[in-house]
Amino acid sequence: MNRPWLSALILGCVAMFVNASEEDEMKGFIVDDTISHIGHDFYYSFSERLRATSPMDFNLVVRERPSARWGSLVTVEYQERLVYRRFLPPNTVELKAEAYDAADWVRRQIVQHKLEALLQDTTDLERDEL
Repeated sequence: MNRPWLSALILGCVAMFVNASEEDEMKGFIVDDTISHIGHDFYYSFSERLRATSPMDFNLVVRERPSARWGSLVTVEYQERLVYRRFLPPNTVELKAEAYDAADWVRRQIVQHKLEALLQDTTDLERDEL
């Protein structure tokens, strides 16, 4: 049985998977890697602000390292790069305002990173080789 349409379909599917690039990556995720109640509250306010103020064409990871003495160290990573770090005391009253300020800061840092990537000279080396 010779089915040329089946061969064409299989070749088309293979070509789709071979031509997949990093632009096919799913975007718009904010990963919650927080542990304590303060960290979760920070994450919810932070993600609420980001989703309300900017298009989510990037992925972020919000991490927390709680400490009994100092409070919680909250960090935000963009493309495996640290863009925000702050200690939140255990008795934080203005946590929502702090998270909103952090979201605005992170958004500005991402825009700056994207502009730097566009203006980067890659005549001799590719971006991943720099």
